[in-house]
Amino acid sequence: MQPAQEQAHEPQFCRFPPFPQGQAAPCGFLQDQQAVVVHSCLQSEETRCILATMTNQVVFIHGAWVTPLCWELFEPFFQECGYQTIIPPWPGKEATITQQREDPSPALRGLGIGEIVDHYQRLITALPRPPILVGHSFGGLFVQLLLERGLGVAGVAIDSAPPKGIFAFYPSAIRSLFGVLTTWMGWRRILRMPLADFKYAFVNTLPAERQRAVYDRYVVPETGRIFFQVAVSLTSPHSPAKVRFDNASRAPLLLVAGGSDHIVPPAINRSNYRKYRHTSTITEFKQFPGRGHWIIAEDGWEEVAGFIYDWLRKLPGLGSTGPA
Repeated sequence: MQPAQEQAHEPQFCRFPPFPQGQAAPCGFLQDQQAVVVHSCLQSEETRCILATMTNQVVFIHGAWVTPLCWELFEPFFQECGYQTIIPPWPGKEATITQQREDPSPALRGLGIGEIVDHYQRLITALPRPPILVGHSFGGLFVQLLLERGLGVAGVAIDSAPPKGIFAFYPSAIRSLFGVLTTWMGWRRILRMPLADFKYAFVNTLPAERQRAVYDRYVVPETGRIFFQVAVSLTSPHSPAKVRFDNASRAPLLLVAGGSDHIVPPAINRSNYRKYRHTSTITEFKQFPGRGHWIIAEDGWEEVAGFIYDWLRKLPGLGSTGPA
């Protein structure tokens, strides 16, 4: 399934299914033909009342170098399954992709893991009930950190960046991020990923013509700080990527890996999963052979989305109340 062409109007905050035809969008919402876009910070009572009627919410968290647009295939899949989808951008990524490429937000300079997770915590705690959390790449790490904070009723981390304590210096991972980690003062800068690096790190399983198309459609400049925070996490006692793997009070977690992922080799996700072995909380691992880091939008993404949906349906307390 090929993604549709990029829309002129991109979501700037959170996306929900449209209101019924003829019903006007209330204050804080912008209605278009595809979605309701929330521009406020869920501050008004009217907004909270509307959100309270939305059940089975899934918060999707994107990874580095991309925007919420990366979920454009997963979003309608889960909406058709009956879920309400919320896809907030990272701080500094509220503008359109074109705007971000031409003039990246100064907010990205020095933006770190802690600030991004705090941002999502504020959004999640403003919701009327705890949502399901689904994250890809760095978004997968953020899901683990948010679950650690007691947020969410379940979490799915797809090709997750590694928390503190996970060895990540595999040859393909080093090659994928070599340009980033060797950039002078890169932790203070807004960085750009060259096409050649993106082809190797993200879309190595795609044919050449599709690699370029994916790059042109999705890739934006990124904060450099998060990459250095993960790179030094093994030796940093106060790393913002630290997770208490023995936390028995966190919600269920599913870790998903792509068998041919270069930037996050499956061994990283497998080690991540094994770190949770001493907790009684539900933790599961699934590897999809032959899938790269672009597992959420490459051929066969439906199988991945379907597996996640089935896993959620089987969870105690969720399956009985989830969509049919």
